[in-house]
Amino acid sequence: MDVHTKVLLVTANVGSLFEDPEGLLQTWLHEFLSKVSYIQPKFLALHLQEVGGKTYEKSMEHVQEFIRCLCDDSVMAAYLSVHAYLDEDFKSAEHFTALGNLYFAHIDIVSLKIWNFLTHNWEEQIQKDKHIYCGNIETIATKEKSKFPQNYFPECKWSRKGFMRTRWEINGTVIDLVNIHLFHDASNLVACESFPSVYCKTRRRALVHTIERFHSDEKNGSVPYFLFGDFNFRCDTDGVVKELTKNLNPYRADDTRIENNKVHYRNSIGDTVLTIGKKEFSHVDHKLKFKEDWLKKYDRELEPLKDTLDEYPINFCPTYPFEEDPHMPMDYMSTRCPAWCDRILMSPQIKEMVVIDEWKYGMIGESACMGDHKWKKFSINPFLNICFGFIYFLFFVDLFKKINIYNIPSKSFIFFNY
Repeated sequence: MDVHTKVLLVTANVGSLFEDPEGLLQTWLHEFLSKVSYIQPKFLALHLQEVGGKTYEKSMEHVQEFIRCLCDDSVMAAYLSVHAYLDEDFKSAEHFTALGNLYFAHIDIVSLKIWNFLTHNWEEQIQKDKHIYCGNIETIATKEKSKFPQNYFPECKWSRKGFMRTRWEINGTVIDLVNIHLFHDASNLVACESFPSVYCKTRRRALVHTIERFHSDEKNGSVPYFLFGDFNFRCDTDGVVKELTKNLNPYRADDTRIENNKVHYRNSIGDTVLTIGKKEFSHVDHKLKFKEDWLKKYDRELEPLKDTLDEYPINFCPTYPFEEDPHMPMDYMSTRCPAWCDRILMSPQIKEMVVIDEWKYGMIGESACMGDHKWKKFSINPFLNICFGFIYFLFFVDLFKKINIYNIPSKSFIFFNY
């Protein structure tokens, strides 16, 4: 049996796409399907966040058409086994996450199993068919889905944040594939007060909660995992502002209205170089400044978890917030400090399983309008290929070591004061 199984993992925040299905969805599908056609993975995992869009009550109707176009395209014809989990029940405040996990197995896959989280065992051999679960998917046993506890949410506003996990045995290799969506920064002014910001601490709390939940799951055991989605990681905004405002003078307009509570930083001749408001982060050289190498040192949110989560080196520009205007696909919006929100992370055991360390981690759709997030992709060859946002990570492995599902050694976790 061929031990080289090419797997492609993709994560994409699609919130913007469903707001303008005619203008953005077809571009998105073209870029995605072109990449699939080029790589030709044997197993494809696509993790989506904000399925149905930001105004999901109005635009959820477009999701089914999106899935149909994706599954029926000729590029996907050889993927005979399809599993799709789409959390669309927006009327259920307790459970709704707007996450979508889609998995496509090629006809050449010799052995494929999926885990049942209720019976705590493998399902029978997967039939070559399409299994599309949508609407209310709470009772579907081949996935585990959870919304974060309400007390984790900033200002106790219960939004669509949580995770969804599946477990697979692909040609003898067992892995968990976890989709996750963490909290955003509500205000730039609050975010730049200190590091870690209150938002960073909340994200970290939810992330540790998720990892510890997997690790303490005695009924389902612990296996190597990929954790890929929209982490909403932001740069150390306090540090970025200090870097950008050296030799500049702050100026706050005399306006008592909260929406106009902005800070302007001016140079010696009175020109405004940087403006920061609750939802404004605007630099005079906004198009190019945040694509320079200096910003990477402020990508610090993962530092406390470096012994718990691994990631391959990032050598691409920030994935958010890109313009949604098709005529400006490579420009950042002046709403947030650009950051690497969309990521593909993994448990330490994953790198131990990779024999040949030949990889590439980059961005997909750089010159196309993909919404406010660019995708990322990561790929390996027993290959695991993973994509996020439109970012890709390509590397090759010769063979995955077989690890007993219940005998992975425990690893100490870091606990934080919040």
